[in-house]
Amino acid sequence: MSEPADLIIVGAGPAGMAAAVTALAGGLRVVLIDSGTAIGGQFWRHPPEHARSVIPTEDLHHGLREYHALSETLSAHSHRGQLDLRLHHHAWSAVREDDGFVVHAVDRQRAPQEIAVVLRAPRLLVATGAYDRQLPFPGWDLPGVLTIGGLQALLKSGGVAAGSRVALGGTGPFLLPVAAGLAARGVEVVTVCEAAHPRAWLRHPGPLLRSPGKWAEGAGYALALMRHRIPVRPRTAIISAEGGARVTSVQIASLTSDGSPRPGTERRIEVDAVGVGWGFAPQLDLLVTLGCALTDSVDGNAVVAVDKGQRTTIFGLYTAGETSGVGGAALAVLEGRLAAESVLADSGAAPVLDKKRLAAVRSAVAAQRAFARALALAHPIPPAWSSWLTDETVVCRCEEVSAGVIRSARAEGACDHRQVKQLTRAGMGWCQGRMCGPAVHCLAASKQVYEPAERLVATPLTLGALADLDK
Repeated sequence: MSEPADLIIVGAGPAGMAAAVTALAGGLRVVLIDSGTAIGGQFWRHPPEHARSVIPTEDLHHGLREYHALSETLSAHSHRGQLDLRLHHHAWSAVREDDGFVVHAVDRQRAPQEIAVVLRAPRLLVATGAYDRQLPFPGWDLPGVLTIGGLQALLKSGGVAAGSRVALGGTGPFLLPVAAGLAARGVEVVTVCEAAHPRAWLRHPGPLLRSPGKWAEGAGYALALMRHRIPVRPRTAIISAEGGARVTSVQIASLTSDGSPRPGTERRIEVDAVGVGWGFAPQLDLLVTLGCALTDSVDGNAVVAVDKGQRTTIFGLYTAGETSGVGGAALAVLEGRLAAESVLADSGAAPVLDKKRLAAVRSAVAAQRAFARALALAHPIPPAWSSWLTDETVVCRCEEVSAGVIRSARAEGACDHRQVKQLTRAGMGWCQGRMCGPAVHCLAASKQVYEPAERLVATPLTLGALADLDK
């Protein structure tokens, strides 16, 4: 792209792709950057281009028609020079500058070499998605214990199953497609432990009844699990894992209403891999650093406060997808379009959607948001999950900080994850608290909503890349 960009979009998942296509259709010049080697994000993750014909993954995806349409449109605009697509670019900082924004990234296409990249535009849209939210338990640091998202990423990117006898646990409907995908590839899924109970949906039936597509999708997974004879155990959790060089078994238990293990219900199951997931945490690093106002979400996350057009409280800064509330890919696509329409309006460009179509998109967003809220209420984190932990259980894996050390820090007056970090180093490791942050917060804080700490450097980078900025 020879002319200056009108808009930088960070994140090429469903929200970023939809936003880019809409902005480009409105005549804007767009820079789209992503840390991955291909567009699509985690949701539309695929094997490498050269391997797609021999690694079938179509059954693991939803909305492939939309993905292909967005991909073809972005490719066409890239060839015309209107889109500057920067893959394998990791954005580590974003700052305000004059009347616009500067995004600092490192180009890792020639790893291990890192090249500093500086991008400028008057408007910035952040669509960085989310990552698996984890709760520690004894043995969760054993080889073979993965996140649910990690199991699915292995399937989508390489057709690889992490084991031949797998147990899944946590809460939320994401457990079901992962179980079905593993079973379709010959894996014995020995159990799916769902901490919530299906009756929880009876308290919030409206959004489910108004979303027949979601109901049909869930029914399809239920049939797949029945066909493969996969037992689903409601109000049950994986409370520990055992093994040596690799996980060899898990202990599961029925849960009381508050999430405490019910005495006498413990059961040991032999496995060679485990997948656990407790929903998702939005990736807010760039947005928190820029000073966006946050708001509480019913799923226990702090999310970015936005208006009906996905504008943040910072002029010229927009966000879409999980950063404004975890709600899935279909919602992310809709929000990406809304955000791009706001960018066009604020830039003085003509809209892509007419008033009727724009109203329809906003209505669909409201319906999807209502479903996401009902989902979060039906699949909460068990309040007493910490009763599964022994004092020796590692909570921060990077710094090897145990639950006992964190409990001692709280007894000494630490009241949130930031103060625990200062006292114990929990969250100071390579992942910067992404794995342990929500859990540390739950162990230490009285307020249940987790708000991530500000990180001036959002992703690890080399000193050489920093030095390049002065050249």
